[in-house]
Amino acid sequence: MQANTLSGGFADPAIGSAHAFRSVMEAMARPGTIQNIDGATPPAPLSPATGAVLLTLCDTETPVYLASDVNCAAVKAWLSFHTGAPLVGPSHCMFAVGTWDALAPLSTYPIGTSEYPDRSATLIVECPELAASGATMTGPGIKEQAALSLPEVEAFRSNRMLFPLGLDFIFTSGDRIAALPRTTHVSAPMGATKVS
Repeated sequence: MQANTLSGGFADPAIGSAHAFRSVMEAMARPGTIQNIDGATPPAPLSPATGAVLLTLCDTETPVYLASDVNCAAVKAWLSFHTGAPLVGPSHCMFAVGTWDALAPLSTYPIGTSEYPDRSATLIVECPELAASGATMTGPGIKEQAALSLPEVEAFRSNRMLFPLGLDFIFTSGDRIAALPRTTHVSAPMGATKVS
């Protein structure tokens, strides 16, 4: 087993996962806010933020789908060693990881059922950057409105129409995260339909 598979987890798993969990929950409770998250050093191409989210939320009972850009031997070995999460296809996952383009189409992921809307996937989207600008968001957890540099708008509008079913999203970049739960309404900036 390679050394980089064994390393890169939280130095103190109890403290590291508690801090990271708080960052994830804060991001979910306050959509559009950008939170710092650290403590993980996963193999490329995963960002430290994505690594920390996976260490915090995944275990032997949380199936994970790795999209093409992160579906490599180093990431598989690291995730397996540190979390034990089973690797599955997109239609059976609880978490999916990759860039926005690699995760498409969104229709391949579970959105829950009327009896169990919580049986849906959360997509962990690796982004080149996160900025508090671009698409406008309103809804639970947002005082008036928030802005976030989303990869596009229409997909999130369509996802919101499925509520109480639908997907949830965690965006990562470097050591920062932001979240977009299915309860959030998204609209494009004035005069735009796509946000870069």
